[in-house]
Amino acid sequence: MKFVSTRGRAPAVPISEAILHGAAPDRGLYLPAEKARLDPASLDPALELPALAVAMLRPFFAGDPLGNQLGDLCAEAFAHPTPLVTPDPARPGLRALELFHGPTAAFKDYGARFLMACLNRLGDGADPLTILVATSGDTGGAVGCAAEGRNNLRAFILYPRGRVSPFQAHQLGCWNAPVSALEVEGDFDACQRLVKTAFADRDLSARHRLSSANSINIGRLLPQMVWFGQAALRLHAETGVAPGLLVPTGNLGHGVAAFMARALGLPIGPIVAVTNANATLHDWSITRSYAPRPSVATIANAMDVGAPSNFERLVWLDPEERELTVERVGDDTIRSRIRRDHQASGYVWCPHSATAAEAYHRLSDRRRTERPWVAVATAHPYKFADIVEPLIGEDLAPPPALAAVLEREAWAKPTAPSLEALAEVLA
Repeated sequence: MKFVSTRGRAPAVPISEAILHGAAPDRGLYLPAEKARLDPASLDPALELPALAVAMLRPFFAGDPLGNQLGDLCAEAFAHPTPLVTPDPARPGLRALELFHGPTAAFKDYGARFLMACLNRLGDGADPLTILVATSGDTGGAVGCAAEGRNNLRAFILYPRGRVSPFQAHQLGCWNAPVSALEVEGDFDACQRLVKTAFADRDLSARHRLSSANSINIGRLLPQMVWFGQAALRLHAETGVAPGLLVPTGNLGHGVAAFMARALGLPIGPIVAVTNANATLHDWSITRSYAPRPSVATIANAMDVGAPSNFERLVWLDPEERELTVERVGDDTIRSRIRRDHQASGYVWCPHSATAAEAYHRLSDRRRTERPWVAVATAHPYKFADIVEPLIGEDLAPPPALAAVLEREAWAKPTAPSLEALAEVLA
């Protein structure tokens, strides 16, 4: 399997090279050069996550040295469960896919651990890789945790000052070597531009062996297909119907992964991408005119993206593969959904997951009853306790993994949003 750039001006490369470089030389994003297909009948719905991950990822690693290590990579990355639960017994047609049972209590844990395991195998302790990751919240914590203690790489986490929750800020800055946190003056898009500018500087990129851990890296994106595959197989076996997906998305990596899982042959029905108040993707879905804009700060801050990088992967897919609805959910509606669903059932959504729950309630009665729907619960609500607790009138207890994070010391280096400032830090 070879991988090509979405911009079509870079040579096709094996997946090891695509993972190693993150972005293509023409500044495009890598995608498979050929369409991979699996027969869903060959996949046992009872497969545990690591075994299913091997089956789903094998076509993309065919012929690559990392393919020989796929079992170990998946065992390391998918060591934590992704349970499919019924948040409200009165609404059995809605399931929540809980992706917050990893070490930093967010869905980014699985892809980050897979990618860091790959990069550490591709790195060299004498000349380590330098991983740059822009984060609007959860990505950086997951990457920092996954990179801690690695011998063949170092990781720099860039996050926007004042635009992440207090807990997120602590989690971004609490990891030991070879991880460093950089608190950037600006929003998430400024952090993302800085990372892209660093990659575009050929001298800087070569000198520090730069690679990316954002979802622009195909090694972060592909593993995100797996939990969609497991949920779809199990619900299809249970109901005989392909479930619909309600996917909170900011930089659009999670959304694209859902489309790729469906294109691979998994029994997935309609896909609804859900954003917060940031309107870029929602407006495109109506007008088919893509107009990036500055991001808007919201209480679902990990989705505060005005120029989603993975958009060019979305439009690269065949039109029938990327058919989707986009729902836009503002802060007041997020608060209302958290409050109302907790009153109804006791279940607690984080602000990001609540956008998916709200999208379910916006479905017509016909659409809600014709198939099961999966709302993707992307993070543990404790990570946003300052928002959630006043809404539900209860204190939230941290899960053990997050309690352990709070016991660590945290520190970040204030950094200007310029290539010169970043280059000085890297040196």
